[in-house]
Amino acid sequence: MRTARFIGSWLAGAIALTLAVALFVQWLRFVLDSALAAAPMPLLLGMAFGVNLFVWSLVGAVRLGDDSVRGLRARRSGRGRHRGIERRRAAARSAGSAVPAEAVGAAGEDRVLVRSRTAPGTGGGAGTSDPAPAGGPPAAAGAAPAPNAPAGSVAADSEHLRLAVVIPAHNEEPVIDAAITSALRLFDRWDIFVVSDSSRDATADIAAETGVNVLELLTNRGKAGAIEAVIDEFGLTEHYDGVVILDADTELDSGYVEGARRQLGDPGVAAVAGFVVAEWKPKQRTVVGRMISAYRDRLYWLLQYLMRFGQTWRHTSVTFIVPGFASVYRTRALKGIDINPKGLVIEDFNMTFEVHHKRLGRISMRSDTKAYCQDPFTLGDYVKQVRRWTLGFWQTVRRHGMWPSLFWFALFFYILEVVVVSLLLLVTALLALFVLVPPLTGGAVLDIDAYAGAYGAVTAVLPLTTILIGLFVPDYILTCVLATVRRRPSYLVYGLFFLPMRILDAYLTLRTAPQAWTTRSDGRWQSPTRDSGVL
Repeated sequence: MRTARFIGSWLAGAIALTLAVALFVQWLRFVLDSALAAAPMPLLLGMAFGVNLFVWSLVGAVRLGDDSVRGLRARRSGRGRHRGIERRRAAARSAGSAVPAEAVGAAGEDRVLVRSRTAPGTGGGAGTSDPAPAGGPPAAAGAAPAPNAPAGSVAADSEHLRLAVVIPAHNEEPVIDAAITSALRLFDRWDIFVVSDSSRDATADIAAETGVNVLELLTNRGKAGAIEAVIDEFGLTEHYDGVVILDADTELDSGYVEGARRQLGDPGVAAVAGFVVAEWKPKQRTVVGRMISAYRDRLYWLLQYLMRFGQTWRHTSVTFIVPGFASVYRTRALKGIDINPKGLVIEDFNMTFEVHHKRLGRISMRSDTKAYCQDPFTLGDYVKQVRRWTLGFWQTVRRHGMWPSLFWFALFFYILEVVVVSLLLLVTALLALFVLVPPLTGGAVLDIDAYAGAYGAVTAVLPLTTILIGLFVPDYILTCVLATVRRRPSYLVYGLFFLPMRILDAYLTLRTAPQAWTTRSDGRWQSPTRDSGVL
């Protein structure tokens, strides 16, 4: 059975790749052969891919080379340091002194901090039943504090960074247990803090049964208010070096903590953006739910690999979002962030802008901090979620305004492209419907003189074939590429509806922009439809 699945997945990838190549060849021939289609083609191509995506992909390629060189140097430096430690151990042995293998200390720059032995019962993972020591939350599993290092300071070794986990939840009974179980695989139970924001179901009771810390709010404060409350209640910025913020439907990859600590090992990093992966369990979804999940998978893949990877390079650091579904903030930076300002519908855009505006440090993102999220199951929930996201973005832009920085330079051109492309997508969609009506009505509408005149003018510049081949085909080629990477042939079917999804996103983006200046939000949330078997 496994062999059949393996062969089938690779066969699906080959089919998708073949289709992508065939479509690209046909598209290229159309561009070269048709003078009529060549005129609007650069515009349609820009609408399909975007200038920002192209520019940041180039920056990402440069970063990839830079990271490779730095990684090679680090490995060479590590081998040299290892040899130095062995020489000191050998010298100590020859002098007749006992040097423990767990730690070797030296004065000044030669001092090396390595992980110390942990006490029995604190080795981490689910099922830990030892009580937390008195005097505040302990270090995270397997991460003893650096000697003489105050809470919230930067540890000399990333393994010593103490991380707390905050899971805000509102009516998340179907998924909260699975989210906590996921966190317990990587953290001790006393390092996990669940805040139930006035839930009307059993969210708080289920969380309490797992043995983690639970704070229940009687008044609905919204996600940002809940995060602020649990941080203040338990004094997390005083007892930990970093705070991991997770949604109640997030499942962490096994390498998440290691990746987050490695990135926080750079003292200039203020926050680590989780690398979002859309869950793919089609048997638990309807056709619409599978289409949404596939569409989001493509969106996340494009944004993270081709845009945010370049935006989070150490020489740029201009990403405008640290996704709230799985993020890590250094507590030193968290103390300077206004987590819950009035009037915002969501918190993650604002917290990211706060890091940039107050110059609290860089934002890092790598693929070693993967986390899996549950996307909406219904089109109604999808519209509500996208509306909240886009409204939250525009509200954050309104709140912070502009300031001289590389961040705002990049953000300005991103906003410009988003607005222009959204307008063009909507206009192109209306024009496509306009020129599609005559074929659907057998040419009856062309008997109307005004319609016939407008139809001739539009089709002279932008015939339906040009729209389909110039806009739909490039967009669909991206879907074929992702189907090849993921080896999921069903994406070829769902991808037929991705362009309408983009048009829906464009409408919501433009619809919410003016609302950001007229609508004040209290941050209160409403959980979407959940499936308890997803995580």
